[in-house]
Amino acid sequence: MTKLNELAPAPGSTKNRMRVGRGPGSGKGKTAGRGVKGQKARSGVAIAGFEGGQMPLHMRMPKRGFNNPFALEFAEVNLWRLEQAIAAGKLDAKKAIDAAALLAAGVIRRERDGVRLLGKGEIKSKINITVYSASAAAKAAVEAAGGSVTTTQPVESDAPKGKLQKKVKA
Repeated sequence: MTKLNELAPAPGSTKNRMRVGRGPGSGKGKTAGRGVKGQKARSGVAIAGFEGGQMPLHMRMPKRGFNNPFALEFAEVNLWRLEQAIAAGKLDAKKAIDAAALLAAGVIRRERDGVRLLGKGEIKSKINITVYSASAAAKAAVEAAGGSVTTTQPVESDAPKGKLQKKVKA
């Protein structure tokens, strides 16, 4: 058992910092590796993307696209992956399969906002699976094998999204 006063990093894992401006014998004396004169030889320079006053490239390019902050991120599972897990004995086809079972079997790493079943590959086993959503091809393939797909995706309501209903005075 090592003692606290004997703890040390693994050999070769740490490196001493370069001490600049300590005389000509150090190899990094005088200008300390900064070259000669100019803005970048001075301290306090932050000029990434600066083009000498010309409009920088990142500002000349048009803005494109949109990142939806409310977009859901799914753990995607293909049919071949399910069949592979069943064949390996990690999933039991006779029991109901849900996100927790897929996680325990190592089919998915994390649940994210839900599991989405996709139709790549084929499934021979009769399974009863509960997922957030499934593609039409995946649903058809599972049902053709004698199984069933239950989706937990919320049903869209008729109310308009994000719009406040104005009260009408009678």
